[in-house]
Amino acid sequence: MKFSLCIGAYPGKDEVYHLEKVKEHGFHGLEYYAWWELRDLKRTAQEQERIGVGINATCTKFISLVDESQRDAYLEGIRQTIEACKILNIRSVISQTGNVLEGVPRDTQRRTMVETLKRCAPLFEESGIVLEIEPLNGLVDHQGHFLQRSDESVNVIDQVDSPNVKLVFDVYHQQITEGNVIRNAIGYQDRINHYHIADNPGRNQPGTGELNYVNILRAIKNTGFSGFVGLECGYTVDTDVAISQFKNEIASQVLF
Repeated sequence: MKFSLCIGAYPGKDEVYHLEKVKEHGFHGLEYYAWWELRDLKRTAQEQERIGVGINATCTKFISLVDESQRDAYLEGIRQTIEACKILNIRSVISQTGNVLEGVPRDTQRRTMVETLKRCAPLFEESGIVLEIEPLNGLVDHQGHFLQRSDESVNVIDQVDSPNVKLVFDVYHQQITEGNVIRNAIGYQDRINHYHIADNPGRNQPGTGELNYVNILRAIKNTGFSGFVGLECGYTVDTDVAISQFKNEIASQVLF
């Protein structure tokens, strides 16, 4: 199990500052979502080499997966993202699904998503990068988002049937949407490429809410999972203090 920070952990600071902090805290990667906002991809790649840690995940362009009229634009965004990932040596690309289309049957929208993902799959298989679909909660943060439940998300992944199209399981979102976190986080582990964590309510650092992250992370680790767990959260105290508390109070009980 490897831990990553997410861009924005240090507000107003760029990716290089965040990468330095990743290194300082002994973490293993940085999630930088909007790769197209980087000023110079090659410069960032050089900084990654210098620091010794890099960006482990990014997003593709925010284009609907359930709207068939947007399919070509989505695929073009995927092609551009893969080229950026090659420069930056990123192995994971996160995609939201877009919001529900009013007046279009849900089954139709799901089939559109599956077909688009099937067309994406060969591009990711060829590049050795994993596309991760992310279910998001619709109650608090993302009203109307198409994929919210983990079971429906797994059904979509199973229909696509590619080793390079998987899920990112966000514990915060799934706690709000469905609860039953440990059972789903480990039950679907073979379809999950990496995890996001934040506490609930508030979406702040683990240890500030109702989720028992020692038990959750220990259960995930005990499956043999060796991928990334990203702290996609806000911080109620100084970021460095919060990360140190996380390492001392949660991670140390899970990893050792």
